[in-house]
Amino acid sequence: MNAPEKLALKIALPTADSKIETYALGAPRAFPAQPARALTRVAYSAAHVVADPLAATDPWLDAAIDWDATIAYRRHLWKLGLGVAEAMDTAQRGMGLDWPTSLELIRHTLAAARGVSGALVASGAGTDQLAPADARTVDDVIRAYEEQIAAIEALGGRIILMASRALARVARSPADYERVYDHILTQAKEPVIIHWLGEMFDPALEGYWGDRDHWRAMETAIGVINAHAAKVDGVKISLLDAGKEVAMRRRLAPGVRMYTGDDFNYAELIAGDGAGHSDALLGIFDAIAPAASAALSELAANRVEAFHEILGPTVPLSRHIFGAPTRFYKTGVVFLAWLNGHQDHFTMVGGQQSARSIVHLAQVFRLADAAGLLRDPDMACRRMRTLLAVHGITA
Repeated sequence: MNAPEKLALKIALPTADSKIETYALGAPRAFPAQPARALTRVAYSAAHVVADPLAATDPWLDAAIDWDATIAYRRHLWKLGLGVAEAMDTAQRGMGLDWPTSLELIRHTLAAARGVSGALVASGAGTDQLAPADARTVDDVIRAYEEQIAAIEALGGRIILMASRALARVARSPADYERVYDHILTQAKEPVIIHWLGEMFDPALEGYWGDRDHWRAMETAIGVINAHAAKVDGVKISLLDAGKEVAMRRRLAPGVRMYTGDDFNYAELIAGDGAGHSDALLGIFDAIAPAASAALSELAANRVEAFHEILGPTVPLSRHIFGAPTRFYKTGVVFLAWLNGHQDHFTMVGGQQSARSIVHLAQVFRLADAAGLLRDPDMACRRMRTLLAVHGITA
């Protein structure tokens, strides 16, 4: 898997200074179809959903899903040795995907997983059926969590305990968070993954754990997690700050995993240091799945340099896709799925394909190419030219 070689294929792309440049593509990397060995990191990809572009619905109001294409993408991830973190923010949870549709998605995915040896699935349970404005007390939040957890557990699913906008609204102190999480974790049938989603991903979650200062909030989170270590498989923190993740990782109770949610610094965090490493639960793994699988396979063989050689070029791509405003990263993820032929259209639930500019998407194209991730450059160029034409760029 050498660095991409330049091909004769070229395309005219817009630049940040409102000009058009001719860009020459490199060759795609030949990533293995599946990992060569058992992985030494637990690795989940938060997976996107494929919208149904033919549904006669109002796309800003109703979620219409192409179930066949959506499940086919999950099979693609499983084949690469990655687990699926289902109905998370990458699936546009809270940004087009409501709770009833999320539960249907979880049902479809769990059913598909039963036919795939070793398929790993964990599903997001939150409180999004409760509008934050309708929440009056933490008891309302507890009931909303219990409803979703019960529904997922009834399907045989494992839980990712998502951060709650309603809790962020009604909580008055860290003690309110402690009360909610103590109650929910005590009742959980199996160990859960706790997700601390930062305000850069969802502004409504600012001040989560009862403090706007992440370091003070971390004290509350660690206290809850370590007090219920037997009921916590791990914690995913999405703060885009490697130092905070490492500091928290070193203080977790034995047996509790740190799942990196840092789409800026994941390579170094997964590789780890002398004191430990992070496992992975990442939205970017949806977009870079073949590279992630190949890199993790190299890491499992203790070939750390090869791990970084594969994964390193994906980091600039991820940092661009997850650039501010970070919550619109899903557009770049789905854009790459379309360029790579995993879906026939660039249409998203909630009309979110319009959330990023054509200049932003052109840079996604360049960086994906630099990482060797455009598996069929001819197809990627054809599709990119179609999108460019819609934006009036026909050079």
